[in-house]
Amino acid sequence: MTDNPTLARRIADAVFSIRPLILLLFLLGTVAAAYYMMQLRVDAGFKKQLPLQHEYMQTFMEYEREFGGANRIMVALVAEDGDMFTPEFFQDFERISNQVFFIPGVDRASVRSIFTPNVRFVEIVEDGFAGGNVIPADFAPSPEMFERVRSNIVKSGEVGRLVAEDFSGAMVWANLLEEDPGTGEALDYQDVAAQLESIRSSFENESHTVHIVGFAKIVGDIADGARGVVTYFGVAFAITAVLLLLYSGSFWLTLLPLVCSATAVVWQLGLLSVLGFGIDPMNILTPFLIFAIGVSHGVQMISGWNAEKFFGGHSPLGVAADGGGLDSVPIVSSLEASKATFARLLAPGAIALISDTIGFLTILLIHIRIIQELALTASIGVAVIIFTNLVLLPVLLSYVRLSNEEKFRQRQYEKGRKPSLVWGLIGSFSRPGVAVVAVLVGVGLFAFAWVKSQDMQIGDSQPGVPELREDARYNQDARLIADRFSLGTDLISVIAETAPSACTESYQVMEAIDRFAWQMSNVEGVQQVVTLPNIAKIVNAGWNEGNLRWRVLPRNNFIMRQNLSGIESSTGLRNEDCSAMPVMVFLEDHRAETITRVVNRVRELQGEIYVDGLGFQPASDFTGDVGGENGERCEECLSFRLATGNVGVMAATNEEVAAAQTPMLIYVYGAIILLCLITFGTARVTTFVVVPLTVAGVLTYVMAPALWAQPYFMYGLAALVGLILLFTRGGRGTLCIILPLVLVSYLAYSLMAYMGIGLKVNTLPVVALGVGIGVDYGIYIFSRMRSLLDEGLSLNDAYLRTLRLTGKAVFFTAITLAVGVGTWLFSDLKFQADMGVLLGFMFIFNMIGAMLLLPALARILLGWGKRGDAAQA
Repeated sequence: MTDNPTLARRIADAVFSIRPLILLLFLLGTVAAAYYMMQLRVDAGFKKQLPLQHEYMQTFMEYEREFGGANRIMVALVAEDGDMFTPEFFQDFERISNQVFFIPGVDRASVRSIFTPNVRFVEIVEDGFAGGNVIPADFAPSPEMFERVRSNIVKSGEVGRLVAEDFSGAMVWANLLEEDPGTGEALDYQDVAAQLESIRSSFENESHTVHIVGFAKIVGDIADGARGVVTYFGVAFAITAVLLLLYSGSFWLTLLPLVCSATAVVWQLGLLSVLGFGIDPMNILTPFLIFAIGVSHGVQMISGWNAEKFFGGHSPLGVAADGGGLDSVPIVSSLEASKATFARLLAPGAIALISDTIGFLTILLIHIRIIQELALTASIGVAVIIFTNLVLLPVLLSYVRLSNEEKFRQRQYEKGRKPSLVWGLIGSFSRPGVAVVAVLVGVGLFAFAWVKSQDMQIGDSQPGVPELREDARYNQDARLIADRFSLGTDLISVIAETAPSACTESYQVMEAIDRFAWQMSNVEGVQQVVTLPNIAKIVNAGWNEGNLRWRVLPRNNFIMRQNLSGIESSTGLRNEDCSAMPVMVFLEDHRAETITRVVNRVRELQGEIYVDGLGFQPASDFTGDVGGENGERCEECLSFRLATGNVGVMAATNEEVAAAQTPMLIYVYGAIILLCLITFGTARVTTFVVVPLTVAGVLTYVMAPALWAQPYFMYGLAALVGLILLFTRGGRGTLCIILPLVLVSYLAYSLMAYMGIGLKVNTLPVVALGVGIGVDYGIYIFSRMRSLLDEGLSLNDAYLRTLRLTGKAVFFTAITLAVGVGTWLFSDLKFQADMGVLLGFMFIFNMIGAMLLLPALARILLGWGKRGDAAQA
């Protein structure tokens, strides 16, 4: 954008010459946007949260149909008296199994409970083995039959999996498909959650309790909690309105910024619907952030309008200091005040909003769809604010007629010219001695924040679902299932890939998988490991009178075939041709440190346990579909591939987030630096520094994208840019705006570490969104202070006058928005409460950084105001 006042004035004249047309266009656009907004749907999806390009997810997608995905639901029925062997329990549990089977979107082949035919038992008899369904075909409630069923359950090996260890309850497992098989449409997770809740309400009574876990239920609970978000938005809106009325002293100057900010939200949601997107429950807070950014710019606009109309573009303090009093400054028309405000704020306002938009768009580079949707949602909203708050608001202000304007001005003048201890104290940060101390304190805080931020977990830092309160029903259900069922709900499967028929033809393969499983069972945080070789050893002992000494893997291929003859692919222990066998590792929890420990051990074992020669000829139709030593596929080897299961998804997501954390910040700050240099730098700097660096960066990203994933490359690039900025005046001004934002970003990370908030898909964009609001503060203060310095004022005087006008608006905005998001602490959703704390922190500390650290940096980096200071002395 331009900082040329003449060009800005010509643009203002053009815009205000067509005021009625602009109002008409905005009215029609808002009506259309509201219509489409009403059609906006909640759009939740399991695979939206997956980093599908990650290597773990390639394994996940390849074996999803054979071994089941991570999108599983579990419904447990538990007897209050601790005894499941009653007629009422079995009658209700059979009905629950049937109802889960018929839920739309359930992969019916995957449904498992003691009532389904794919759950069988095997026992040793005189002639060898015998088996059958756990629930006999002639089942009828009786003490004898219950004892028979109990025995069958024990023989099936499902104690701790489908049946509680203490026989107090039983569970149904089912996998969900992304599309409803009946209609072919995307699965409605809220509908699935509603049907699961209907099962709970139908069968939970004084004798039995129902406990449900799974992604679909998480989405349903979050969506239910998200409905309360509207209430909190209303409370925040009301608080903002009251405080804005106290700040402006005028009904119209309160109403118009709120209307324009709300209009931006309506346009944002309407455009999302037009583009074919929905809104994910995890992104439900984004519209409020757009409202907050709109209020921030709206407050600057009405402050500027007030100054232009009543005080000739100055603060009351500036009018008093220049001499002549109010008589020397006429009251101008609302139209002239709006034109002048539009021209003055066009450059800083547009550059701040364009920086926000580009910063949010950089999040699109993170290859997780839910984050990309958030980036698109936020970018659309900020782009709309450019029109609603920089064009519509000043046009509306041009029609404002205040009653008794002279009295209103006198009241503002008397209030503004009074000496203020607070503003005097803040203004002292532009003085040399105080500036040095402030910068040293900032450096110390950054060092502390940097060290503390290293403690921040990548992923979940606590057991349960962190998006919900600890005492939420879902987390209570998850804890009970983990206590009663020994395998719990957290599973990561490592796929052992080999040649077809290797499970019966190669002792080396089965022995290597067994060693791998034994090593994993000894990792801290692992509950149990289930593999095909382990089952084969149990069956082998069974063929030998159950003697534990025979619980070994037979070396004879014919005996191995006999042992595995009853193990079907439907058990999930092998695929159809036995070329892939999952090592199912059940964990105690899914905390980031547990996942990291398990994944690191798997990677170590991948290099320690392998088979290079299988010792048999693979099937003739084998196409060489097995991983080799260097990642290629080979016919006669064994490899272990990460990962499937819900913890496999979490591991991939955590690694993607960890890899994206630093690049995202660099992209966001890079966009802000680029636009600040163009705005506040000289044409020479833009031509010979900004353009070449931008082109080089783009070419490097296109030709060698792997470099941008290397931390040392990015840190080196950041250091190079910092040095270049130091040697140009516009660059040093840019540093004054950027450095406080960087400090607050790392302070936010340290706060997350202190509060136990993990960095994950839901929290990764928060710092970028907070920077988007914080940069507005710095740009407005810097722009106003620079214009006053260009008028010949000293740095101290320029900054004090900036505080009384722009600084006052920044202070009000930060406090108002922080109070608004502070109400989120009472939300049923823990992640909304956490976001309220983080955003409130960033609103306040970005304001503090802009008002205290920015002028101190300006004093040191720019050496501004020397001529004015000398003249005063």
